[in-house]
Amino acid sequence: MSGVNPIGPNGRSLAGIHLPCAHGGMDDRAAYGARVMPIKTASLIIVSGLVLTASPVAAEMLVRHDLPVAVAIAIAQEAVASCVAKGYPESAVVVDRAGETIVAIRGDNAAPHTMENARRKAYTAMSFRSSTTDYAKRFADGNAVVRQQVTLPNVIAIPGGLPIKFGQEIVGGIGASGSPGVDEPCVQAGLDKVAEQLK
Repeated sequence: MSGVNPIGPNGRSLAGIHLPCAHGGMDDRAAYGARVMPIKTASLIIVSGLVLTASPVAAEMLVRHDLPVAVAIAIAQEAVASCVAKGYPESAVVVDRAGETIVAIRGDNAAPHTMENARRKAYTAMSFRSSTTDYAKRFADGNAVVRQQVTLPNVIAIPGGLPIKFGQEIVGGIGASGSPGVDEPCVQAGLDKVAEQLK
């Protein structure tokens, strides 16, 4: 191995120094180099093999639908109007697929707490993909998981929230608050208003 000049632990050159061989004899620096280099080369071959045999992860971009603002406004407005027609001041909130508010309407004479109540109903319906009436029933029945979930921020077990679906895909949630027990029918009226757009 010409040009190889092994260095010992103390930093001194091993040129001209005979080293012990595996078979018990003495070897020179050329033989020393010959034993060392194949190990390094083998390491490189193993690493290269790992790189060459690594296959890329098969993945496709996600396809999703987002609720348009115009549709969200129409849902909220109809929900409020439906309850007003029944004689109840109402608030309604629509959230997107991530639980963020798209539109919030506080109807005339609706109590201040109804805005937050409606928002949490919308969030809960969207996040758990069910009506908050069903969710409230599970809470009332003592479902241990639901009783833990309601301790999370934004979650509430009160009727009046429904998920918004585009086909079978959850794209948001709608919640209403202000009436004594007819919030969900008002919410459903809002969804019925835009049923054609959600097909």
